[in-house]
Amino acid sequence: MKKLFKKREFNFDFFAKDKIFYTLSILMVLISCISFFVRGMNYGIDFEGGVQIEASSSEQIKLDTVRQRLHFLRGLTVQSTGEDGQHVIIQAQPDPAQNSAQLLTKIKDALGSSYSYQSVEIIGPSIGNELKEKSLLASVLALLAIAIYIWFRFEWPFAVGCLVALAHDLIVVVGVFSLFQIDFNMVVVAGLLALAGYDCNDSIVTYDRVRENLKKYRKMPVVELLNKSINETLSRTILTSLTTLIVVLVLLFVGGDALFGFSLAMCLGTILGTYSSICIAVPLLKYFDIRKLGDTIETPNFNT
Repeated sequence: MKKLFKKREFNFDFFAKDKIFYTLSILMVLISCISFFVRGMNYGIDFEGGVQIEASSSEQIKLDTVRQRLHFLRGLTVQSTGEDGQHVIIQAQPDPAQNSAQLLTKIKDALGSSYSYQSVEIIGPSIGNELKEKSLLASVLALLAIAIYIWFRFEWPFAVGCLVALAHDLIVVVGVFSLFQIDFNMVVVAGLLALAGYDCNDSIVTYDRVRENLKKYRKMPVVELLNKSINETLSRTILTSLTTLIVVLVLLFVGGDALFGFSLAMCLGTILGTYSSICIAVPLLKYFDIRKLGDTIETPNFNT
């Protein structure tokens, strides 16, 4: 595959369909926002409060049997731990009419006396609300830090383009979790923060090529120069995204419930990040007067 991409020179006209890309992106963001405000998020016990129990049995534990016994619980998650198959972690949320202590009693009664309990963790609603606030603050600070870095590393039009693309990807990923009511917990937040760092990678590489071409092709029209920059870095973008996607797909299918949210967020983010870097981050530069930046950009010295 790498050999194939090295031999080919791409010459796609990404700006011929830029209005279609913008329309598609706006539609995805609108659907995500509507779903978030109408359906809300399916918060896990990290945010809503609940019970997490680490239990074990002298016999092999069948997860389907445990789920069947605890089918009446809200937000139930059951996952096996250890190599012997005799340990399990159970997470559940209390109903509005009961508290976490009553929920814990129900779980123990349903599982029976054949189970022993190594640890029991009860998370109250107040702690969950605090985690929500801190997660939102961490996400906003991450976006601001990335924007400030790109502003100083490049110029402010590049920071705007990268930040718009990054916000687009994060909103759509959160929208998917809201639309399909997938469990949203701290593991997913960690995935979103990791995605925020990874997502800028493709845009930054293409931005470097844009800066080089601004210095190299002073007479070339801006749209043609931007399109050329995308095509020159396209093989690298595709190879990097495919490599990352293969890894996160493996995690998605074999990582179990514990890594499902993280893997899904990274998988969606990898696909959206590739799309947004090509169809949003770079095309947005045509609306800024970046031609004058060519006189202030220093020629990169890759030997230092």
